[in-house]
Amino acid sequence: MPQVKEGDVVKVHYTGKLVNGEQFDSSVGKEPLEFTVGAGKMIKGFDAAMPGMNVGDKKTINIAPEEGYGHKSDEAIIEFPKEQIPADMKLEPGMPLTLSNQEGQPVPVIVVEVKEDVIILDANHFLAGEELVFDIELVEIV
Repeated sequence: MPQVKEGDVVKVHYTGKLVNGEQFDSSVGKEPLEFTVGAGKMIKGFDAAMPGMNVGDKKTINIAPEEGYGHKSDEAIIEFPKEQIPADMKLEPGMPLTLSNQEGQPVPVIVVEVKEDVIILDANHFLAGEELVFDIELVEIV
């Protein structure tokens, strides 16, 4: 029976949770996730768990922030000029927004604080700084 190796295209079902058990994502009931092992499209810890698995294998892995979405970065806290926000837009702490970077790609942010002339935004990934737990099932080696 072939085992997964770097460069293989695989299909997996997964459920992602925080260590407290709170689920943040899952492919269960959907199409399995397809990706190339070692291509850098997945977080490091998820990618590193694949080699050696056989079709039908299931495993649970814990991924430290360094191998997941990294630690929260102070550089991702942004002061955004309030004048660039539509005047009729009511902003509140915890509210999600989407900005665009220089290349025009969407950047999700969370409103941290609304001040007189600026809005403090957090552009860290929502899972930054978190230890992640994934239940993985290898469905297919394509």
